[in-house]
Amino acid sequence: MNSKQNHKSALHEKDGIPQPESFSAASLSKIVESRKMQPSAQELITGILAHDKVALSRAITLIESTNSNHLAKANEIINACLPYANNSVRIGITGVPGVGKSTFIEAFGTYLTTLGKKVAVLAVDPSSTISHGSILGDKTRMEELVKNENAYIRPSASGETLGGVARKTRETIMLCEAAGFDTIIIETVGVGQSETAVHSMVDFFLLLKISGAGDELQGIKRGIMEMADAVVINKADGDNINKAKLTKTEFNRALHLFPAKKSGWTPTVTTCSAINKDGIDAVWNTISDYLDLVKNNQYFEKKRQEQNQYWMLETINEQLKNNFYSHPGIIALLEENKQAVANNKISPFAAAQHLLEKYFKK
Repeated sequence: MNSKQNHKSALHEKDGIPQPESFSAASLSKIVESRKMQPSAQELITGILAHDKVALSRAITLIESTNSNHLAKANEIINACLPYANNSVRIGITGVPGVGKSTFIEAFGTYLTTLGKKVAVLAVDPSSTISHGSILGDKTRMEELVKNENAYIRPSASGETLGGVARKTRETIMLCEAAGFDTIIIETVGVGQSETAVHSMVDFFLLLKISGAGDELQGIKRGIMEMADAVVINKADGDNINKAKLTKTEFNRALHLFPAKKSGWTPTVTTCSAINKDGIDAVWNTISDYLDLVKNNQYFEKKRQEQNQYWMLETINEQLKNNFYSHPGIIALLEENKQAVANNKISPFAAAQHLLEKYFKK
C-alpha cells in the first residue's frame, strides 16, 4: 500500500464527542419560559418557613425591587413572615474602612455557629455614585463563612438611601428571622450617617476600633461613641498588643464621660484579634450579659416596640417622598422651579411651598 495513501493531513477533522440531539423549538421555548416564570408569593413563603436559602434570597430581591409591580407580592411575603419574626438577637457592627469589619464578622459569625447559632449577615455595601453598583463584594471578603451551612450572607448595595443603609434592610431582617436565623448581624459601611439608621434596628450596637490611629483618622464622632454598647479594639496582635491595651484604657476613660444609658447598661471595652480568633468569645460574652440585663429590666421589649414605631414613620416618609418626586404634575414643574431658584427669581422656600401646594392641590 502506498505510504501516501496512509498519510492523513494535519488538517484532517477527527470525530468529536457525540453531540446530544438538538432541542426542538418547543423544548427550547419551554426552558426559556420556565426561566422567566417567577415563583408565587406563597411558594416563596413556604420556602422561607422551610429554611430554604434560595427562597429567602429570591424574596429579599423582590422586596429590594423598586418596581411598583412587585410591591403587593413583597408585602404579602412580609406579612406572612411577620408571625415568625422577632425571635433573634440583632447586632449592629460599625467601624471605618480598614478597621477589619469583614475579618471580625467572619471570625465572630463562625464562632457563633460553633455554639449552634444560625447567623445571617446583612452586609451593606458602599455603592458607586456613578453606576450605583456595589464597590465591595462581601461574599469574597468572607470566604469561609459563606460556605458555612449555618450562615447566610446577603450583600446589598446601599444606593442613595440615607447614610448608605440599604432601603429594605428592616424587612430583610424579618425574612431572615422567619427563615430560622437566630442571630442577625448588620454591617454598616462605617461612613456617613448609616450608623444612626442601623442603631435604630438592632438590639446591640458594637463599635470596632483600632489602635495607633487618632480619631481624626478613624473618623468616629462623639455621637457614634454614645450609641455604642461595646467598643472592641481589633488587630490586637503581634507588635500591636501593647498599643491595643493602651487604647482600651483610653476608651474606658472616655466612656465614663458619656451620659448613662436608658438600658441601665455600662458600655465595655475589649480587645481582640479577628485574624487570630483571639478575644472573639469575650465579645459574645459581653453581648450575652447585655441581653440578660435588658430582658430582665424589660428594656429589650420596650426598645423593639419603639423601633417598630420609628420604622413605620420612616416608611411613610419614604413613600410620601417617592410619590412626590414621581408625580407627573410635579416632574416638569420641579425643573422650572429649580431654574427659577438658581436664577434668584424666587426664594427656595417659596418654590418649595408652591410645589407642595400643587402636589396637595390646595
